[in-house]
Amino acid sequence: MTDKPIKLFAGRASIEIATKIAESFGTTLGKVSIQEFSDGEFQPSFDETVRGAHVIIVQSTFQPTDNLFELLLMIDAAKRASAYKIMAVIPYFGFARQDRKDKPRVSIGSKLVADLLSAAGVSRVITLDLHADQIQGFFNVPVDHLYASSIFVPYIKNLNLKNLVLAAPDMGGTKRTNAYAKFFHSEMVICHKSRKKANEIGDMTIIGDVSGKNIIILDDMIDTAGTITKAADMMMKKGALTVRVIATHPVLSGPAYDRINNSQITEVVVSDSIPIDHKKSNKIKVISVADVFSDVIKKGYQYKSISSNFII
Repeated sequence: MTDKPIKLFAGRASIEIATKIAESFGTTLGKVSIQEFSDGEFQPSFDETVRGAHVIIVQSTFQPTDNLFELLLMIDAAKRASAYKIMAVIPYFGFARQDRKDKPRVSIGSKLVADLLSAAGVSRVITLDLHADQIQGFFNVPVDHLYASSIFVPYIKNLNLKNLVLAAPDMGGTKRTNAYAKFFHSEMVICHKSRKKANEIGDMTIIGDVSGKNIIILDDMIDTAGTITKAADMMMKKGALTVRVIATHPVLSGPAYDRINNSQITEVVVSDSIPIDHKKSNKIKVISVADVFSDVIKKGYQYKSISSNFII
């Protein structure tokens, strides 16, 4: 193991998961204070020395701008305080949906975020279930792209469902769903949808047989929950026995909680990459990925392989 000390810190948006990561790692979170000005400006400060240390900063960038900028400022502060290396642990990587130019005169937001993190001084990034795999290539520093299958596969096994069918909520999710379907030797169906505009579903068609099946819809995130609730209700009308949803990132914006509560979904299983309001729905179950992040941080610190962390 390297003789450089390791120090773990959290941004304000991810204190809950960072605390779990620290406990799993066998340490405690370092002390950070945030000075806020009346106009909304803020300035993070490390309240302990980080000179010559491996600095780990945990921060998801949901509701992304303030949380992203806080992460950038913390990275810059660590760099200017002579940290040896700075690792950004980003359980949820915001702006990941902006991974290409899908129409004229738009930005590629995820590439810009990668450049900002590099400019701030990050040495390595660990993240979970990016919306698009190619985002890794936007970085000029190493990226450990983890998959939530390491927590979701055991959960699905424990359900012990008969006539299991795995469903992709859209054409973009077919690769992920196909990997799960091969692992469980199960059938696969696809929801083909068209959008009127962002976050608004137009028409949807279910491709495949769901009658008499227990369905699990797999997705990387749930935003307004329009897609999954519409798909679940359609599947139940077509004779499905149950419909569950497994999604890594519970963005849950706008009417998401109400849609889930009013739908025919049996349960929604998510990771704790983004904190949720547990009081708003009893259908949502959270499984922590803290142990996964802790293990990968430890292996990275010891320069060990992380291949064993990938189930699918």
